[in-house]
Amino acid sequence: MSDKGDVDLTGAKQNTGVWLVKVPKYLAQQWAKSTGRGDVGKLRISKNQGKAEVSFTLNEELTTLESTGEKASVVQVPREHPFTMQTVGGQTLTVFTETASDKLALEGVVVQRAECRPAVSENYMKLKKLQIEESSKPVRLSQQLDKAVTTNYKPVSNHAYNLEYDKKKKEEGKRARADKQQVLDMLFSAFEKHQFYNIKDLVDITKQPVIYLKEILRDIGIYNVKGTHKNTWELRPEYRHYQGEEEKAE
Repeated sequence: MSDKGDVDLTGAKQNTGVWLVKVPKYLAQQWAKSTGRGDVGKLRISKNQGKAEVSFTLNEELTTLESTGEKASVVQVPREHPFTMQTVGGQTLTVFTETASDKLALEGVVVQRAECRPAVSENYMKLKKLQIEESSKPVRLSQQLDKAVTTNYKPVSNHAYNLEYDKKKKEEGKRARADKQQVLDMLFSAFEKHQFYNIKDLVDITKQPVIYLKEILRDIGIYNVKGTHKNTWELRPEYRHYQGEEEKAE
């Protein structure tokens, strides 16, 4: 049932199949810049030994990304983005749109899921470096006052957001949870240096609660329960990029 009245089910009658694709945040931001200016890129679908291979190439006009902050810089975002195909997994997923009159319409049923990830390149590494630098910038800065404050904005012993942060730290333990994307950036940066890590080292690197960190690692990593690297984590094959592999490829 919808609180917006009747739902337009024309899409269901047409048996329209749609793809549900997860894309990086920066790619969605670049797409938003192209509103009303033409195509955002090209999608290629081919078959290799009976297996579908899908990739997206970003329009060259949308590859420039300007960073914010004191030292403004310009980086080129990756153009090539291969898809990692996934099954729907027995779920029934549908896509709805909302019209200008606040009416819902069924666009179709999800028949394929996929994850769009950038191909590892020099531009990609520069982008990851920029994202890590942006996320590590201090949220608050201190400034020395030459004279007493005479406005209503006088210093207080403790701000409300500090009290809220302290409360959150007590509830979750000594470590407060950071944004998931920020933690992923730190993990990818760490795994670019070494292939295997135990959970203690990853906790020291990310400064995150163990339970929260393991939840994120299960999405991108593999836990080794036996062998030479027993009790360590490594990235899943689709996320791996090591210097040694790059040299072999050359």
